[in-house]
Amino acid sequence: MKKLSILLYLSACIGFAQNADEKQLKSVYSTSLINGQSYAWLDHLSNNIGGRLSGSTNAAKAVQYTKSELEKLGLDNVWLQEVMVPKWERGKAEEAYILTNSGKITVPICALGGSVATKSGGIVAEIIEVKGIEDLKALGEGKIKGKIVFYNRPMQPDLISTFEAYGGCVDQRYAGAKEALKFGAVGVVVRSMNLRLDDYPHTGSMGYEDVAVEDRIPAAAISTNGAELLSKQLQKDSKIKFGFTMHCKQYDDVLSHNVIGEIRGSEFPNEIIIVGGHLDSWDLGDGSHDDGAGVVQSMDVLRLIKETGYTPKRTIRVVLFMNEENGLRGGRKYAEIAKEKGEKHVFALESDAGGFTPRGFSFDCSPENFAQVESWKALFKPYLIHYFEKGGSGADIGPLKDDQIVLAGLRPDSQRYFDHHHAANDTFDAVNKRELELGAATMTSLVYLFDKYGTVKKKKIKG
Repeated sequence: MKKLSILLYLSACIGFAQNADEKQLKSVYSTSLINGQSYAWLDHLSNNIGGRLSGSTNAAKAVQYTKSELEKLGLDNVWLQEVMVPKWERGKAEEAYILTNSGKITVPICALGGSVATKSGGIVAEIIEVKGIEDLKALGEGKIKGKIVFYNRPMQPDLISTFEAYGGCVDQRYAGAKEALKFGAVGVVVRSMNLRLDDYPHTGSMGYEDVAVEDRIPAAAISTNGAELLSKQLQKDSKIKFGFTMHCKQYDDVLSHNVIGEIRGSEFPNEIIIVGGHLDSWDLGDGSHDDGAGVVQSMDVLRLIKETGYTPKRTIRVVLFMNEENGLRGGRKYAEIAKEKGEKHVFALESDAGGFTPRGFSFDCSPENFAQVESWKALFKPYLIHYFEKGGSGADIGPLKDDQIVLAGLRPDSQRYFDHHHAANDTFDAVNKRELELGAATMTSLVYLFDKYGTVKKKKIKG
């Protein structure tokens, strides 16, 4: 009888805890959907400030705006963390055209972030099409020297994970110029990282590594429609020429900031949970999906915790990182300062995959911690959150990785994300209010569970 009584008592305790968790998640989702703040914050960030390229005036405005809004929440502490960031400017609009026997055909391009400008008056040269960097060696200098290299490997459409498709061809964007100049190319044009056919060129970071400034060649992205047209023209006549003009410029590094706010923990204040996104964006649109959505969702996590009356055991901190797009300086600086201070981070969650309908999370953690996460799946089922997988988290929180911390990334439906990623149509009108608010609630729910139950300590092997 005594053993039965203990089992009944334990069962009742577990049932009570589950019921309390269900009530807290219900409160979080209801508050976010009825009285959410993320959409209004995003409206201002996108429409009143706009694109927030690292080192720009708009990025500085975004720092001050988000700091001010966090202060209004009545958090225990809000501060700015200094970080030096790169400053690159696009300059006036790029121009590009295909020269055929029938005349000149204009096509949409944009400079890739970090590219050098073309020489005055632009570049006009024959163009050679390749499917990837690996094709360059096979062609050799004889077929490439003096020409523009056209990288035309599309994102693989039959991959359900669009991020996997993106990862399968983004090397040509980042390293395409560096590799092509080894064979004497005078410039590169890269097919935009986009699964649909449209007229929006998609920018993104590229790098020259240790190539001397005077030896660098300009790199541009061409829209997917433009890439299709250029490829067809080359099939008709391999001797056609391509011309483009860009006015971009790299400046010295400038001072910027990460924006940080926190609620101090009531029981374990030295154990830190962070949630965040990156405040910078590219300059073509207003950065609503990448990553305005992640910024305002992360801010709303702290507001929802306070609004629902929950008192965190651990310190909950929001970090709005600067310079994810072209340097990751903010994430690295945050981790550097945390290490210097000896801070103990136990869980970090990043939202940097757009403001679409949340599907779940990816985790970078121990098997023991992942088992705990899986035990929470039933709590998320009523909200159609079903994706709990190991593998990946977020770029900004990556520098915090050690053998104890749990890292996670919010995973929204990604099928439309790359239609907007790094392009002029990454704008506020492309974000759905309800989807954004569901994401904020989903993030808050996971933060609540990690705060309440903590992380599972890694078992030490006796030797």
